[in-house]
Amino acid sequence: MADDVAAFIDAVDADRRPLFDRVHRLVMDVQPDAHVVLSYKMPTYVAGSRRLHVGVWKHGLSFYGWEHGREGGLVTRHPHLDNGKGTFRLPLAEAAHISDDELRAFLAAALTG
Repeated sequence: MADDVAAFIDAVDADRRPLFDRVHRLVMDVQPDAHVVLSYKMPTYVAGSRRLHVGVWKHGLSFYGWEHGREGGLVTRHPHLDNGKGTFRLPLAEAAHISDDELRAFLAAALTG
């Protein structure tokens, strides 16, 4: 992991860090060869030609760069978290109600292909 990415991750607020670490672990489960870069000032997972940007915000995390229909059913089960423009918002309070299997399916669908 590049120094700039490591510095960004180290600076993630303690409230959001467990969720970020959970997502990172799940990405590495589904795409062990993925690497993380900073793009648009946010961590971006790169796997082949796929990119998934992970914004760390006050509410929790947001995912950008995934395609509708390539989200492992997560949007179907949680449509209120999709803004309809390619952003899936995952507030801290909602994250507890989404299983690792659901997130893993989303991440695998977003990063494979």
